[in-house]
Amino acid sequence: MSKINAIQAEALKSTPDNTTSIETNKPVANAAPVSKAAEKPAAAKTVASKPAVKTTAASTKKIEKTTAKTAEKTKVTKEKTPKLKMERDSFTMPKTEYAQFAVLKERLTKLGQPAKKSELLRAGIMQLSAMTDAALKAAMAKVPAIKTGRPKKK
Repeated sequence: MSKINAIQAEALKSTPDNTTSIETNKPVANAAPVSKAAEKPAAAKTVASKPAVKTTAASTKKIEKTTAKTAEKTKVTKEKTPKLKMERDSFTMPKTEYAQFAVLKERLTKLGQPAKKSELLRAGIMQLSAMTDAALKAAMAKVPAIKTGRPKKK
């Protein structure tokens, strides 16, 4: 075996937490689990390019950069969610009921959960959907019927 200098020893001691140990190719003792996609490129480059003993600080930095880039790519792909199709609509309601949006939004803000009008409407739809038939019928009996359409201009 050849001897390593002080710089190389320092580089080996400061291996990043998310990579594998260069000498043994086993996970570092306190390392977080690394996905196989992130582990393969780093391990392949170190084994194929240079023997484990002759690792320099520059090659260790390359390994860190490669691992970081691979980890970023995997995060981006995991965050993608299927896009929901939205539906736009308009409705008419009495001013007194419309004013309840402001009251409810203020209450939710005080509770630490600010909400938008559309979120309040969606929550109401969820509550109505969860009701039994009898409860839904009773709730709808309390809502007066109004004329639909736009009000006349003055």
